[in-house]
Amino acid sequence: MVKQEQKESSDRPDNTAFTQQRLPAWQPILSAGIVIPGFVLIGLAFIGVGVALFITSQSIQVLEMDYTGANSADPCYNCGRQSTNNCVCTMEFSLSTLFKGPVFFYYGLTNYFQNQRKYGVSRDDKQLFGDVDAFKSPNSDCAPFDYNGNNRSIVPCGALANSIFNDTFKLYLKTNNTGKKEVPLDGKGIAWWTDYNVKHRNPSVTPLKDAFKDTVKPVNWPKPVYELDTTDESNNGFINQDFLVWMRRAALPDFRKLYRRITADGYQEGLPAGNYSLEITYNYPVLTFNGRKKVVLSNVSWMGGKNDFLGIAYIVVGSLCIIMSIVMLIVYAKFKFPEED
Repeated sequence: MVKQEQKESSDRPDNTAFTQQRLPAWQPILSAGIVIPGFVLIGLAFIGVGVALFITSQSIQVLEMDYTGANSADPCYNCGRQSTNNCVCTMEFSLSTLFKGPVFFYYGLTNYFQNQRKYGVSRDDKQLFGDVDAFKSPNSDCAPFDYNGNNRSIVPCGALANSIFNDTFKLYLKTNNTGKKEVPLDGKGIAWWTDYNVKHRNPSVTPLKDAFKDTVKPVNWPKPVYELDTTDESNNGFINQDFLVWMRRAALPDFRKLYRRITADGYQEGLPAGNYSLEITYNYPVLTFNGRKKVVLSNVSWMGGKNDFLGIAYIVVGSLCIIMSIVMLIVYAKFKFPEED
C-alpha cells in the first residue's frame, strides 16, 4: 500500500540556509586573555569620558537666587504674604567676572508636582489644537475648571492651564550709583518645536478674539488667552511661548523652566562683571504648599547644562570595571597558572 504524500503547509518556510538557520555562526569563547583586557579597556574609556564630562560641567556657570520671601530678611518677604497681584520686589546681585554667553534665564519651583496624574490629564488637547467645537464642550477631564458659575466654558480648560506661572522679571545693569540699563530678555524660541508647530495651534479665525466668543478665561488668569501677546501674532493664543513652556509638564517636583535668553544688544558674549538689579513682579503663590521659587542664570556647553552626576557616574562605572579586572586577574593567576604549568 502506497502512502499518500502529505500536502506541504503553505506556512512552511523555504528550505534555505537563512530560513532554516543553517548559516555559519561565530561564537566567541570568553577566556581570561579576552575578558580581563576588555574590562580594562572599557574601564579606561569610561573614566576618560567621565573626567571630560565632569571637567566640562565644572566650567559651566550657574547663579541661583531664591525669591520666595519665606524669611523676614528676604527682599520679597512682603510680596509673599500679600494677596494682591503685581507686587513688585527687587533683588540685587553682583558678578565679579564675565558670565559667559549665551546666558539662559530660568524660573524654578520646588515641591510642585506637575507629574501628578489627575493634574496632568486636566487639559483638552482638542482645544489646544484650535478645534472651535471643543471650546463649547470642554473635555470632562478638565473638571472643575471646565465651566464657570454661569455655565460658560473655560478656554483653555483644566488645572494645568489654570495654574500657569505668571511672575515676570526685568533685569537691569547698574551703570553708576543711580543709573541703570535694562538688559534685553529674548522670549522667542524657548518652547519645543513640536509644541509650537504640531501639538498647539490657534483657531483659523480672524480676528483671533472672535473664535473665543461666549467663552471665559481660566479662573486664575488676569487676561484671556488671545491677549497673551497682542503685539506679536506668532506669539499669541495657544502658541504663546510662555504658555507652551508651562504646558510641557516637568517629571520631578523640583524643576526649572526656561524663561528667556540673554543674547541681544551687546550681550552675545555674556553678562559683564558689575552690579545688577532684578525686578520681580510677584504673582505666583507658593508658600501655601511649602513650595519655593527661584531664578537661575546659566550657560551651557557641548554636553548641555551643568550636570556633575553624569561625569561621576561614568567615573564610578569605569573604576568598578578596573577593580573587577584586577580581581579576575588575581583569581586567574591563583587558580589557573599552576595548572597550565
